[in-house]
Amino acid sequence: MKFRFALAALATTAMGLAIAQTPTPTPAPAAPAGPAVEIPPPPKPTATAWVLMDYITGQVLAGENYTQRVEPASITKVMTSYVLAAEQKNGKIKPDDQVMMSERAWREGGAGTDGSYSGFAVNKTAPLIDMEKGMAVQSGNDAAIALAEHAAGSQEAFASLMNNYAAQIGMKGSHFVNAHGLSAPEHYSTAYDLALLGRAFIRDYPEQYAYNKIKEFTVGAITQPNRNLLLWRDASVDGIKTGHHSAAGYCLMSSAKRGDQRLIAVVMGSTSEKQRADDSLALLNWGFRFYETHRLYEPGKAIATQRVWKGKAKEVQLGVAQPMLVSVPRGRYDDLKPTMDVPKTLVAPIAAGQAIGTVKVTLDGKVVAESPLVAITAIEEAGFFKRLWDAFWMWWESE
Repeated sequence: MKFRFALAALATTAMGLAIAQTPTPTPAPAAPAGPAVEIPPPPKPTATAWVLMDYITGQVLAGENYTQRVEPASITKVMTSYVLAAEQKNGKIKPDDQVMMSERAWREGGAGTDGSYSGFAVNKTAPLIDMEKGMAVQSGNDAAIALAEHAAGSQEAFASLMNNYAAQIGMKGSHFVNAHGLSAPEHYSTAYDLALLGRAFIRDYPEQYAYNKIKEFTVGAITQPNRNLLLWRDASVDGIKTGHHSAAGYCLMSSAKRGDQRLIAVVMGSTSEKQRADDSLALLNWGFRFYETHRLYEPGKAIATQRVWKGKAKEVQLGVAQPMLVSVPRGRYDDLKPTMDVPKTLVAPIAAGQAIGTVKVTLDGKVVAESPLVAITAIEEAGFFKRLWDAFWMWWESE
């Protein structure tokens, strides 16, 4: 009889432990909910190809012909900037490096050409950071070539780096053969790829990205303005790059941030400098009006707890390491469905910040946000007898 009673007690306890192990299936994000609104068609740019992308999710909010090959013109220099930033991070080049304005760079991209130039003196050096700004603000072809030669020995070798980094970013429809963007066979991209590039540049190298919002830059006696008209029209616009030549038309990759929300617009093959700016701002305004970004979870705050075996504490609090944001059509917040994927069995020790599982948020069955779940605090290993006791219960549950 006592034996049966003990077995019943053990079974009841084991059942309780099993229930405690089950993670909360739907953590509840907290944000104000507004009424759903009907989303009208986006404004249609006068352009060959265009796209509007949400920065947080990478979702295409609107677009046309955005996977079609186009000539990227001077938007190519964003790829050049990305490579230079990555090479600096890797310690291959430094901001204070002295970069030579070679004869080739001066002849192919200097003041004697039809393209944009920075004005650095031929056969003289300037700090790498200054040439970067001359390339970003003034769209200097001469600076782009000189920087490519400094970073890789030649522009051709630098183009190989560009293609390698483009592949890492996920730019499947692009191929680069020069650092400046003048028309050349097999030099192409897509509006979608360029939006991916802009997103990666903003995320990975914010310091270098910030050069693109400088409104004017001076080299010697020459001061030139940034050709991105949106920098003067809308304070939320902080980049990114214009492009133009006869084969490409007028192009603009732009980005704006309002509150937690950032959008990226790419307009390729427009009819004029003013038209590309008008169309880009119209797209950004449409996106901000009809889509919204919600901050779901903050770092360091528990969104769930999970049972821990063999630890000094019985439970570990789970949260996110970085703010978790999601962008959705305006008024659809209440339709978001969060779920968690957490291992059934956790065994101490557990370090603070250790990845434990994943939290996903879906809308209409599609994942719109995903983040690792991490332990908010450390759980130390328990003493010998506690570990032994828990080992027994883990064996009991496994039967």
